[in-house]
Amino acid sequence: MKTLSILSLVAITAAAPARASELSEIRDMQKKILERLDGQDKVLKDIQSKLASQGGGRPQIDPNKIYDIPLGGSAIRGPKNARVTLVEFSDFQCPFCAQTTPIIEQVLAAYPKDVRLVYKQFPLEQIHPNALPAAKATIAARNQGKFWEMHDELFKISRNLAADEIRKKAELLGLDLKKFDTDMTAPETEKAVRDELAQGRSADVSGTPTLFVNGKRVPSQNRSVEAIKGMIDEALKKG
Repeated sequence: MKTLSILSLVAITAAAPARASELSEIRDMQKKILERLDGQDKVLKDIQSKLASQGGGRPQIDPNKIYDIPLGGSAIRGPKNARVTLVEFSDFQCPFCAQTTPIIEQVLAAYPKDVRLVYKQFPLEQIHPNALPAAKATIAARNQGKFWEMHDELFKISRNLAADEIRKKAELLGLDLKKFDTDMTAPETEKAVRDELAQGRSADVSGTPTLFVNGKRVPSQNRSVEAIKGMIDEALKKG
């Protein structure tokens, strides 16, 4: 970048004869450009140094830490007295969450008596503008006993969660639309979502999907059926 600036100035001076005053102005301009570039380089190096010292800017997570995640009020699929609890913090507009859903289904099918799934709302509003309305829709559907039905339908249209599409799903599920619309805008509906967001942050959740097996985080780089089953088998051995 510095070389390009210098060459540009050289080209200017070579293009036509210049008076002494013009050459002085050009040298001053060149000096200012180099000083500015030096300053930018210093700032960039400082940022890179800080990121390196902080492990890339991300908090270090203890892979063996057991988080105490409250379950009350959240949607649960599977036996209530299951020995293993699989908690999922998820976002309906997240493509990775949509890809993880069938993996979780396979895991639950493999442990029909021993594993229960607890779904936690974690809409990433900054990058997914339709995630919060979708989360509210599942809460509104839960009020009519159809959380999981709405959950499944919304993941089918995770790339098109416009308000009218969400409402079509409510109609498809046979919900009372007047009550559904009222519950969608109710303060307590958003509070339910915000409460679970807060629970996620307390458990060091920063992205979706984030899974926990009996409070232990599933490594994000290995969210496979085999990896999750391995953690479940380990938890079952511990009793």
